[in-house]
Amino acid sequence: MSSRDRKKPSVYRKLQRLRSVVNSTAVNKTSIIVDASRYIEELKEKVEVLDQETGTSGISTSQNPLPMQVAVEALEKGFLINVFLEKNCPGLLVSILEIFEELGLDVLDARVSCQENFQLEAIGGENQSNAEGIDAQMVKQAVMQAISKWSENI
Repeated sequence: MSSRDRKKPSVYRKLQRLRSVVNSTAVNKTSIIVDASRYIEELKEKVEVLDQETGTSGISTSQNPLPMQVAVEALEKGFLINVFLEKNCPGLLVSILEIFEELGLDVLDARVSCQENFQLEAIGGENQSNAEGIDAQMVKQAVMQAISKWSENI
C-alpha cells in the first residue's frame, strides 16, 4: 500500500470528525470545509457578544497599538483583575501595581506570566485608607490608562 493510499482513510476520518463537530450534513470535502468556516465565524461572533456582555474589552486603537484585554469583576471586598497583552511587556507589572497602590488596593493574590505574552490575574483588596467609592469600572479604566501610558514610553 502506498503512503498516498494510507493517507486517504486518515484524511477521510479527520473530515468526518470535522463534519460532526460543526454539525454539517455535507458529504463532499469542499462543503464540509465551507460549513466549518461558517461555524468558526459564528463562534467568533459569539465570543464578541460574550466579551461585550462580560465587560471584557479587546482594545486596539491608533492611540494604543497593543491589543489588550482587561476585565475587572467586583468581589465582596475588592476586585478580580485580569489583564492580557499579546506580547511580553517588561516593566508593565510595576506600572499596574503602582495604579493599584494609587487606588488603595492591596494585592491579596496574583498570578503573572511574562514569557511570550503578558498575563496578570490579581485579587485586589480594598485597604481601609483610601479605597472608598471605587467600583470595577474605575479600576478597569485606571489599569487601561496605566497600560496606555506604559506603551507610550516603550
